[in-house]
Amino acid sequence: MKLLYVFLLLGITGAFGQSSMDKQFMDIEKKVVEWRRHFHQNPELSNREFKTAEKIAKHLKSLGIKVQTGVAKTGVVGILEGKQTGKVIALRADIDALPVTERNNLAYKSNVTSEFLGTKTGVMHACGHDTHIAILMGVAEVLSKNKDKIKGTVKFIFQPAEEGPPPGEEGGASLMIKEGVLENPKVDAIFGLHINSGTEVGTIKYKAGGIMAAVERFVIKVNGKQTHGSQPWSGVDPILISAKIIDGFQSIISREANLTNEAAVITVGKITSGVRFNIIPESAELIGTVRTLDPKMREMIVRRMTEMAKTIAKAYGGEAEVEFQSNTAITFNDPDLVTQMLPSIKKVAGDDNVTLMKATTGGEDFSYFQEVVPGFYFFLGGMEKGGTEAFPHHTPDFKIDDSGLLLGVKTFTQMTFDYLNN
Repeated sequence: MKLLYVFLLLGITGAFGQSSMDKQFMDIEKKVVEWRRHFHQNPELSNREFKTAEKIAKHLKSLGIKVQTGVAKTGVVGILEGKQTGKVIALRADIDALPVTERNNLAYKSNVTSEFLGTKTGVMHACGHDTHIAILMGVAEVLSKNKDKIKGTVKFIFQPAEEGPPPGEEGGASLMIKEGVLENPKVDAIFGLHINSGTEVGTIKYKAGGIMAAVERFVIKVNGKQTHGSQPWSGVDPILISAKIIDGFQSIISREANLTNEAAVITVGKITSGVRFNIIPESAELIGTVRTLDPKMREMIVRRMTEMAKTIAKAYGGEAEVEFQSNTAITFNDPDLVTQMLPSIKKVAGDDNVTLMKATTGGEDFSYFQEVVPGFYFFLGGMEKGGTEAFPHHTPDFKIDDSGLLLGVKTFTQMTFDYLNN
């Protein structure tokens, strides 16, 4: 690990000077880990990140960075102006946690509880957003101490509600854009990263073009006719219809979607119906998600799901109402920007530690920023070096090795300097 640390310094020290940067990165690593553990122990749900935002803003102000608070409800934006005028780069970190009850013995384990959709639940940074906050706070401190060497402006965007705002509320990247986060000054390019529990510390994965899926949330209400459970012939069973619809949806993926082009997924995650074992209820509700990496495939799947749900319901004597809500667009890495910045990433991490990946069916609302300005989003290793146990994101056992955070700080720093100064 010591050799890796020395190697990571080489790419950036050429730009800022060896001795000063050595000390700055040695100092910042300890702070970043402390910040990360604080946020992990004190998580807050989407659009409710009040204390998180307060700590971020206080840190940025202490660095002499111009700070805007209350952006998209709880977001924080810092603006750092270099010594010379030039382009504007944005660096983004998401700050919200998830309604997940943590299950481990970490000294900084979250014991926070809250209410989500009417249910009491634990709250946990089960997707690593705590590491993203800490990394960007570290980058802000390093760059603020070297602003005399920066040509241009850096915007630090700490974004709430990446996991989606509560029902009935706006939030996330789309609201930040609506409120002008990419303007005044106008952003030329934006960079984002995501820690990954299944990728080894010290490594980075990337892909030009589509790297993460467009995500739709769908709600299907199936209307039948209530009757006694002993006399199904006198009613219309919405539960049976729902089962047929779910089964039919899978044939869209297995028989109609060209999976040799891109991957696609239809998942029903929640079914609600009935109140008693001997009553066939009047209605049922299905809630789920569609993930696509190709716009034409997305259009086909949404159209076929709508047709199929309505037709199946009608065939069994019922009716179906179908509603889709877009959660994210395709996370699309601008190919020219990737080509331009890849040498910067390799300079810091080393050629052998930067690998090309396949697209994933996860979703990211960073994609909305990329619809407005060129963007580059990549994955940072968070699994213990040589480790074999990687718990998935969004699970109670999810964990990240803190030794992977420094590479994130260095990579963002190098990319910022190279984009603005070269």
